Amino acid sequence: MMARNATLLGSAFALFAALALPACAEEQPKMIPTAQVDEAKPAKSSSETAVLSGGCFWGMQGVFEHVKGVTQVLSGYAGGGRTTAEYETVSTGSTGHAETVKITFDPHEVSYGELLRIYFSVAHDPTELNYQGPDEGTQYRSNIWYANDTQKKVAEAYIKQLGAAHVFSAPIVTRVDPLTGFFPAEAYHQDYLIHNPNQPYIVYNDLPKIEALKRVYAGYYRDTPVMVHTPS
Repeated sequence: MMARNATLLGSAFALFAALALPACAEEQPKMIPTAQVDEAKPAKSSSETAVLSGGCFWGMQGVFEHVKGVTQVLSGYAGGGRTTAEYETVSTGSTGHAETVKITFDPHEVSYGELLRIYFSVAHDPTELNYQGPDEGTQYRSNIWYANDTQKKVAEAYIKQLGAAHVFSAPIVTRVDPLTGFFPAEAYHQDYLIHNPNQPYIVYNDLPKIEALKRVYAGYYRDTPVMVHTPS
């Protein structure tokens, strides 16, 4: 909370500046190549999970809740122990945790490699080391947490593919590590973007990611997001 709240006034000012000045073309999210190495699609519907870190989990969750084939996205923590998986503690940057999302998806509708395509191109910037936008610290690092050898193979091959193609102007710094545990974040973090669409931080940093998903990958986009807490 401390790290995030400290950026809100600055984000509001930045929002004003962003509205006043056109963004540079190279800063705009773009379509990137599909993963040459990917998991095979199953013959029928099933369920898998992908666990990804890429800055603030509010925006990451918000993006993937709009992806077709995704059935749930949880905000949480990965990389540290159970006893330190608490927002105020994680925000100190001393726990080993990163803000993370756990994506449950049907691989018959969207593959692991396709989720990584969205992750690398519109959900976050994989060239930023231990920060994303206004948020700094290892808790905001770019990190793929693989659950099995297939996910590891797909992630490592895709990073190598994108690097060889010089898709980004700077090297990809995304870590690929085994998943040792995922701990859901506090209830007030779940569906945060949906419940707080007018907060300056969300408006400036996160809503543009969803618009980029819709613009760049219209085929993956669905207008109604899947929510953790469905309104009654």
